[in-house]
Amino acid sequence: MTGTTRSSQGLDDRRKRLLFRCWHRGTREMDLVLGRFADAEIGTLAENELAELEQLLEVPDPDFYAAITGARPLPPEQTPALFARIKAFRAVDAD
Repeated sequence: MTGTTRSSQGLDDRRKRLLFRCWHRGTREMDLVLGRFADAEIGTLAENELAELEQLLEVPDPDFYAAITGARPLPPEQTPALFARIKAFRAVDAD
């Protein structure tokens, strides 16, 4: 998988923007982690979860990737509940 499989059709502007940002992080690894999560979950996230995702997108890629892989934790003020869902998420390819 090299990019989004989800159309932004039917999403409000905030969700469209977040979907785009998740797939355009700057490093391919983070594109795949956040992009796949966003493809699967963006349509069902509650308003508070959207705010948490926006907060997480402000974390620099090296720090976020280190936290996702368990190399080091994010600071508590940057660790919303949504982070655990992203970390646990595993996308299964249909092939």
